[in-house]
Amino acid sequence: MITRGRFITAASSAFGSIAFVRSQARAAPQFVWKYGNDLDGAHPLTIRAVEAFRAIYAETRGGLSIKPFPNSVLGGDPAMITQLRTGALEMVGMPGALMDVIVPVAAIESTAYAFKDDKTVFSAFDGDLGAIVRREIASKTGIVALERVWNGGFRDFTTSTKPITRAEDLQGLRVRSAPGRLRVDSLRSMGAAPTVMATPEVYVALQTHIVNGQESPLVTLQSQRWFEVQKYASLTHHMWNGYWILINSDMWKALPPSYRDSLRKHMNAAALLQRRDVDILTRSIQDKLQRQGLVFNKCDSNSIKATLTANGYYKRWQSEFGATAWSALEKYAGKLD
Repeated sequence: MITRGRFITAASSAFGSIAFVRSQARAAPQFVWKYGNDLDGAHPLTIRAVEAFRAIYAETRGGLSIKPFPNSVLGGDPAMITQLRTGALEMVGMPGALMDVIVPVAAIESTAYAFKDDKTVFSAFDGDLGAIVRREIASKTGIVALERVWNGGFRDFTTSTKPITRAEDLQGLRVRSAPGRLRVDSLRSMGAAPTVMATPEVYVALQTHIVNGQESPLVTLQSQRWFEVQKYASLTHHMWNGYWILINSDMWKALPPSYRDSLRKHMNAAALLQRRDVDILTRSIQDKLQRQGLVFNKCDSNSIKATLTANGYYKRWQSEFGATAWSALEKYAGKLD
């Protein structure tokens, strides 16, 4: 197990290696790829990806060089998925919920209160539910999704006005929502008033009270420093999101089989490490944020679930995702109604 201190040391070393990865172009590798995501360089997803890129480069003897472009520097998620589909970008790390326009079932990961813990999540997405999502991504887009989903984390509410202790506290709350129809509908069905906003816009919106709250994993709250303009953190754990490693299919097919094997092996192994990193950091970050003045509270999640049910949320999304996917979801989540 790694401590937070050891993780930070490793993070500095690993992300410092981005310069190493970028310098590889001088060795004239056979394939030079770009990888984009919407998380910053200190996030475990970026750090572990960079470590994997180094291992792939070494194992292919410099044949495949993958250059990281974190923090949406290549554009927002819609722009990156467009670049991926056209071949302007070879690889992306992206939540399934942000692919819902082109692959509706990919958003099923963010069904409100579907998963009680990490074990349930990864049983589902390493199992039948993940297989359904990957098949749909391939059939509707031609994009290759690697087997192991990465851990975006469970999402919690933060607010500047009041803690969220039960469903009544969400009624009419102006809260930032990440893009995606399911995410927006989830918040609206809880009674909140969501405003869709890109990540770079959130800090100022919270600071100026354009919105009074947001919802994200604690790791993201920390890395984006949104805690500086929030007072309360309510541990609702109302939604989970993962990050699929997505690859342009033509670029994938162009790789020699041994390169594909190396990429798959190292990226899937890195996903397992990253899952553990997020779990460790989430627990340590809560302690740190408390010491910096953020007030944490637990929440009566049953009251929020009851509100979702009363507003027809689960029936609506069961119809949206279809019987096969919903049955696979309930295999792991239990009955949702």
